[in-house]
Amino acid sequence: MPLDPAKLLSLKLPDVEQSYSEKDLMLYALGVGFGHDPVDTRELDFVYERNLKVLPTFPVVLGFQPFLLRDIGTGVNFEMCVHGEEDLTLHRPLETSGTIVARHRIRDVIDKGEGKGALLLMERAIFDKASGGAIATIRHTVFCRADGGFGGETRPSPPAHPLPDRAPDIVCDLQTRPEMALIYRLSADVNPLHADPDVARAAGFPRPILQGLGTFGVAGHAILRSVCGYDPARMKSMAGRFSAPVYPGETIRTELWRDGGVVSFRARVLERDAVAINNGRAEVV
Repeated sequence: MPLDPAKLLSLKLPDVEQSYSEKDLMLYALGVGFGHDPVDTRELDFVYERNLKVLPTFPVVLGFQPFLLRDIGTGVNFEMCVHGEEDLTLHRPLETSGTIVARHRIRDVIDKGEGKGALLLMERAIFDKASGGAIATIRHTVFCRADGGFGGETRPSPPAHPLPDRAPDIVCDLQTRPEMALIYRLSADVNPLHADPDVARAAGFPRPILQGLGTFGVAGHAILRSVCGYDPARMKSMAGRFSAPVYPGETIRTELWRDGGVVSFRARVLERDAVAINNGRAEVV
């Protein structure tokens, strides 16, 4: 059955309610590499309940429903889908505990053509349940590799953020831990691709790979460290395009360009010189 864009765009997706606690904040921070140096008090503030701070990238795991569309009969071949882009906008800092409501919608469906795949442009708006106040808006792109040529209007993908044509202003190297994907999946994304060696090999990888949003969190750490002085309130948005996998244990080098309140970035796997996140853009105060 070919992908059905009309059905996708008319879907009324259910709201997702989720409560979180200080433990969830600390587990997420550990899952993106915080605490690697146990005597670095700047990192300790995100993994220790005394004066606990909330990572600005934490909302990516709130209301996260990777299999939300699988059983609706939209014609999408989800076995061939990958996470293409992530765009996080923060409307206010999170409390260290609370309950949120996430509202999902599909913004657009783009046919890239026969053999070229299709794009689902999705949005997740996160609100505080008690007050109704907006916390964050997350827009992400799903690249449906096997679903192009369904008869929709063929048009280009949304343009990527261009990186400056100069050497990076700042470079930040952060090593991932061998068990990072196993820790991260306790916060979100339990896809066995990130845990089961047999599943990873069947998908064409020599071993389990790190979750894309895990890599996103590491790049967020680099921005928080290098530009924001570990003050989470200074980060207002962060977006990037996923371009290559990371294997847990590898080093992620984040290259940053600072232009006023805009930080452009790119995350490389140092050991293989592979770009894991490209065309990154963050807004900081």
